[in-house]
Amino acid sequence: MDSQVLDFIPSEVANEMQTRTRRHQKFDEVESRLVDPKASVPQQLSISNVLNEISTNWNPFTKAIVKGDVVWLFDNTAFKAAEHEPWQAEFIMAVFESEPKCKVADIVAGIAGIIGLADDAEERKTIEERLLPFLWDIQSARTTTVSQGDLALKLGPSGFNGISTNVLKLLHNSKGSFTTKETTCDVEGVEGVLSMKTHFALPEGWGIISDIDDTIKITTTSDPISILKETFINAPSPVPGMPELYAGIKSFLPHSTPWFYLSASPYNLYPFLKGFRDTYYPPGTFILRDSSWKTVSGLLSSLTMGTEEYKVNRMKKIHSWLPKRKLIVFGDSTQSDPEAYGEIYRTFPGWIRMIFIRKDTNSAAFGLAEKNEPQRFEKAFTGIPRDAWHVFENPDECLDIVKKAVKRNS
Repeated sequence: MDSQVLDFIPSEVANEMQTRTRRHQKFDEVESRLVDPKASVPQQLSISNVLNEISTNWNPFTKAIVKGDVVWLFDNTAFKAAEHEPWQAEFIMAVFESEPKCKVADIVAGIAGIIGLADDAEERKTIEERLLPFLWDIQSARTTTVSQGDLALKLGPSGFNGISTNVLKLLHNSKGSFTTKETTCDVEGVEGVLSMKTHFALPEGWGIISDIDDTIKITTTSDPISILKETFINAPSPVPGMPELYAGIKSFLPHSTPWFYLSASPYNLYPFLKGFRDTYYPPGTFILRDSSWKTVSGLLSSLTMGTEEYKVNRMKKIHSWLPKRKLIVFGDSTQSDPEAYGEIYRTFPGWIRMIFIRKDTNSAAFGLAEKNEPQRFEKAFTGIPRDAWHVFENPDECLDIVKKAVKRNS
C-alpha cells in the first residue's frame, strides 16, 4: 500500500470517530454551560497586567518566584546520546498565584449543576479542591534555582501558560543501575509540588509508554458528564487488572527501565494524576498537555480533540531522547491510540517492539462497536507484523505476551 495512504487512512478514521462522539454526546453544549473563569473577573488594562502577560526568553521583566507563589516541579527522565556524552534532562516547572481572582463558588456551582448534584452536596468541597489548579492565575516570566544534590539548576522563565521548559546538563556517574536523584525548591513561603525525581536512563534497553485515561485509569472519555465526575468528584480508580499487569512488567524488565505516562490530559491535573500513579503504578515521567490553563472547558476538548497529533508529536520527543531503546506501548480503543502508535511504529522502524491496545467494553460508552471493529485495528497497524500488536480485554493475558516479545526481541 502507498505510504501516503498509510498515513492518511488511520488518522482520518480516528478524527472522524472523535468528531462523531463529541457531536452525539453534546460536548459543545456541555462546554458552553461551564462558567468561564475569565468571564467572572473584571478585565482592567494596567501596566501590571501587561507585564504579567509578557514572557519570552528575552523578557527583561523576568523575576524570581517569591513567597505566596505556587510551584510545581515535574518528575523527569535523564538521557544521554552515548556513554561518553553528558547526561541531560528536560526540566518542567509551573508557577501560579495561589489566590484565584474569579468567583470560585460560581464555577463550582456550574459543574455541580451539570453533574446534577444537590445544592448542599458534600461533593462540592471535592470539586472546589480539584478545581483550583484550573482557576489559579499563572505567573509568567518567573525563574528560580533548584538543587539536585550539589548541583544548582536555574529553571525558567515561565511562559504565557505559566510553564517553563529547560533542557539542562546534569552531573551523574551511573553505570546503568536503577538510579534516581531528587531535585528540590527551597524558597521560603512557596507551596506546591516542591520536589521532583529524575530517573537516569542509559541509551539502550527497554522502555514503557502508557496512555492514562481509559487505559490505566477509568475516565470514560466518550462522555463529558463522566469526565467531569471522574475528574472533580470520584476517587481516581484504576482499570481492573492494570496495576497488577504493570507490577508484573516492572518486576520482569530491568530495574533501569524508564516509564512514560503520555496523556492528552492537561497539566492542571498533574498533582491529581501523580497521586494516582504513586498509589497504583510504577514511577515514571508524565507528559501532559499544556494548552488548557484557566479554562475548565479546555479539559473536555483536551481529551477529545487532536489527540493523535499531540501524542505522535510527544512520542517523537521521547524518541529524540532514547532512540536506541526498545519500546512497549499501551493504549486503548476509545480514542486514537491505535492510529498514533501505528504511525510512530512506521516512522521509527525498530523502536516500538510491541503495541498493546485495551479494548474498552464499557456498555455506556458511545461508538464502541465501531471503535472496537477488527478492521479499525487492521488499518491502524497496516504494515506492522501481526505478532507486534495485541488487542486485549483482560489484562491477565498480557504479561506472558510481554515476556515473549522481550525474548523475541533480545
